[in-house]
Amino acid sequence: MKSLYIIGSKGIPAKYGGFETFVEKLTEYQKTSDIKYYVACMRENSLKSNISEDFFEHNGATCFNIDVPNIGPARAIAYDLLALKKAIAISKENQDEQPIFYILACRIGPFIHYFKKQIHKMGGQLLVNPDGHEWLREKWSRPVRRYWKISESLMVKHADLLVCDSKNIEKYIQNDYKKHSPKTTYIAYGTELETSKLSSSDDKVRRWFSEKGIVENEYYLVVGRFVPENNYESMLREFMKSNSRKDFVLITNVEKNAFYEKLKAETGFDKDSRVKFVGTVYDQELLKYIREHAFGYFHGHEVGGTNPSLLEALSSTKLNILLDVGFNREVGADGAIYWEKDNLHQVIDESEKLSALEIQKMDVLSTEQVKERFTWDFIVDEYEKMFYERR
Repeated sequence: MKSLYIIGSKGIPAKYGGFETFVEKLTEYQKTSDIKYYVACMRENSLKSNISEDFFEHNGATCFNIDVPNIGPARAIAYDLLALKKAIAISKENQDEQPIFYILACRIGPFIHYFKKQIHKMGGQLLVNPDGHEWLREKWSRPVRRYWKISESLMVKHADLLVCDSKNIEKYIQNDYKKHSPKTTYIAYGTELETSKLSSSDDKVRRWFSEKGIVENEYYLVVGRFVPENNYESMLREFMKSNSRKDFVLITNVEKNAFYEKLKAETGFDKDSRVKFVGTVYDQELLKYIREHAFGYFHGHEVGGTNPSLLEALSSTKLNILLDVGFNREVGADGAIYWEKDNLHQVIDESEKLSALEIQKMDVLSTEQVKERFTWDFIVDEYEKMFYERR
């Protein structure tokens, strides 16, 4: 049996988050009994955080809780280090043969050579998912961005294999780190295809739409973290310039957010009654219903790989309007409309001239894209094949 240790997600059962959902689905959709998963969990993040035991089972995986000191921004680094140290100890205790340690993201580059030597001494292998361009995120100060870039370089240098969830990320790794001769493979992120179990007449649906003052099929939607690199400023400015009579509904957390206050002062979006920040929606069935009944979905992400919210939109929303960058093009392909940062208002106005038949065609194309390449069933199959090849 192949023992596989996953480090870097906050934990399962998943509350939220891309890596958390990935690990949840990797274990939930497991097809072979010849792989045993061990998953590091930050104790207070797990939905089973009331469990006092250090170990518990979920989806057939053995989860091990890690207590992490609250040391500010460096906490994620400490968590990965403690989790990897614990994973190696468990593997030694189990006397695993050829274990695999799969690290999600590039946070611990300066320390990875030390651990790699231990892993190789055990006959194991080090796999890394490089995630997206963390060093480009505006939320980080310049010194922190410098750390992320150095850390990424060292993770690339020492990984036995880099598993990229975007072809554009794989291309970037190969080009920028050519001196390390990195070994890479591409396996995308996944999503669900099932439609919402809720109907228009359900109480929670009617209550939400009534409270927010929104009407089905009469709004554009965006779902995602409220950060500058997701281009909220461009979307807001451009939408406000459009002639649309529809609403712009933003499902995101802006509580105590300085970026929100800055944009409000600079754009005056609070004076446009069409713009509606509606908070977060954690009920996944309700969120799916909201996606399905949007007129269109805006996607402004330009940092990262295969974005989970984009896949969910492509499988659920009829009309997807994406920022024209490589990450989004490779996923949306012919099933989406693309915009530049200064022409979204024109794209919006043109989109509203589309016939019902043209929108239906886009809907079918986008859903087919997901069905062919991004279902969790397909993605987990790709991962299991890859794990088996690592012998």
